[in-house]
Amino acid sequence: MMLILYNTLTRKKQLFKPIHDRHVMLYTCGPTVYDHAHIGNLRSFLFEDLLKRVLKFNGFKVKHVMNFTDVGHLVSDQDEGEDKMEVGAQREHKTAWEIAEFYINAFKEDAKRLRMQEPDIWARATDHISEMIDLVRRIEEEGYAYVTDDGVYFNTLRLKGYGKLARLKAKGLKAGARVEMKGKRSPTDFALWKLSLGRKRDMEWDSPWGMGFPGWHIECSAMAIKYLGQTIDIHCGGVDHIPVHHTNEIAQSEVATGKKFSNYWLHNEFMLVDGRKMSKSLGNYYTLRDIVSKGFSPLAFRYLCLSVHYRSQMNFTLDALRDAENAVKTVNDFIFRLEQTKENNLARNKKIENALKTVKEEFMKSINNDLDTPNAFAALFKLMRSVNKEIDAGKADKKNLEAVLEFFRDINEVLDIAEEKQADLTPEEKKLLDLRESFRRQKDFKAADDIRNQLKEKGIILEDSPEGVRWRRAH
Repeated sequence: MMLILYNTLTRKKQLFKPIHDRHVMLYTCGPTVYDHAHIGNLRSFLFEDLLKRVLKFNGFKVKHVMNFTDVGHLVSDQDEGEDKMEVGAQREHKTAWEIAEFYINAFKEDAKRLRMQEPDIWARATDHISEMIDLVRRIEEEGYAYVTDDGVYFNTLRLKGYGKLARLKAKGLKAGARVEMKGKRSPTDFALWKLSLGRKRDMEWDSPWGMGFPGWHIECSAMAIKYLGQTIDIHCGGVDHIPVHHTNEIAQSEVATGKKFSNYWLHNEFMLVDGRKMSKSLGNYYTLRDIVSKGFSPLAFRYLCLSVHYRSQMNFTLDALRDAENAVKTVNDFIFRLEQTKENNLARNKKIENALKTVKEEFMKSINNDLDTPNAFAALFKLMRSVNKEIDAGKADKKNLEAVLEFFRDINEVLDIAEEKQADLTPEEKKLLDLRESFRRQKDFKAADDIRNQLKEKGIILEDSPEGVRWRRAH
């Protein structure tokens, strides 16, 4: 089946065709590691995780590079203000190097809890300074860079087609600029290398232009080109990256190499919190740790993000997160129910067979239509309702249910919201369960309820059904 993706560069959905057959070169902009990633950041990374999984589900081999910005990301997009890493260091009375190490590990922990598949390469900006300097020199040799008192800048007015990703026109911006230029020839010109200017920084390197540090944009270009080549298949990020960061990546990369930088650009929309922009001052700022401390599962947040199309603005609320937690529980309860179906001699159930066939087609059609997870989830819940109805009526053949279970295990490679397969009952737990069944047959329901409570204290939940007792470990 064909995979269709919305390409920001062309502003339309396109059939995905990689440069090399069945092999995909994927670069995703990672976190600036001066603080914990907030849930808006995590939405971006979950979208990128989904994209990679859908590519693999379609049989592509994916080489994925994600960077850590551990230097050079200034507070302002106008190349002004402090480096965020230095700000974090001052806040916590540590070095910028210590801050980077701590928050890289914190991000990896968040990613693991959210079941994000690791990239093939975690690329730290500070490990690639020589590649960045080489790239700046190539841009300078091509005549697209100039030196000011505080650094080396890219001359956007000289580049025909600058701003094509964001549909910007550099010349038109010049007259209306309201930022102080400070030596820049145009407000859209951006720093390739910033000079330390006599101030001793935690992170600085010698260069042909003097002691300093790389501009934020040059970092991603250098690392993407090093690991994936001069032209890559897909580059991802949030919509906030379109007008500045990704626009500037394209400009500097294509000047340096003379080749198209990326064939496809995918961007996820913003996340609001309670209908407003997330802000610490508004008290609506959350990290994954914050929502876990409120008793929510990371899987609930994963589901919530996947349940909204990546190109739609998402409104995060605690009520929505509760609904997501219930949805995850519904899916997992259904899987547990299928796993514990006993052998029976029922005839094959055509309703289940037909429903499964239809939903398989709907699921693939949805995820391959620009990662349409809302419709994919709708198809799954429709299937669950149909199958549960047949089980409740005592008409579900075990082989039918095994086929449904296999399908859910397959699609979990994409969604990954199913809980880990439960550990078997211990001999003691099995003995208690058998004893309870014996009491039920004898209609000694008080004794049976006592054992139910004993098992509940051990974290085992029982559910009596027409086809027998089912058990599951508490979430």
